Amino acid sequence: MNEEDARILALGALAWLAGEDEVFAAFLGASGATAADVRAQADQPAFLLSVLDFVMQTDEWVLACAGACGVRPERIGTARAVMGGRDRMHWT
Repeated sequence: MNEEDARILALGALAWLAGEDEVFAAFLGASGATAADVRAQADQPAFLLSVLDFVMQTDEWVLACAGACGVRPERIGTARAVMGGRDRMHWT
């Protein structure tokens, strides 16, 4: 996966998140962001990393997000690693 593919998947994850009322509310609460902040920062790599980090907190969210984005669940983690400079890439 290249950086552009990772960014596109992260945007898809954000779209999924915004469509899930309870999960989106939890994201806003955990991040301290407002809906206006989300709109303003949606193109920022650091913000998109926070979206992927949040989604990766539970297997249920990863599976639902991956399904909505039409990708295998492990692609969520790969996108996060690529966007984050591979700082969380594990080879075990």
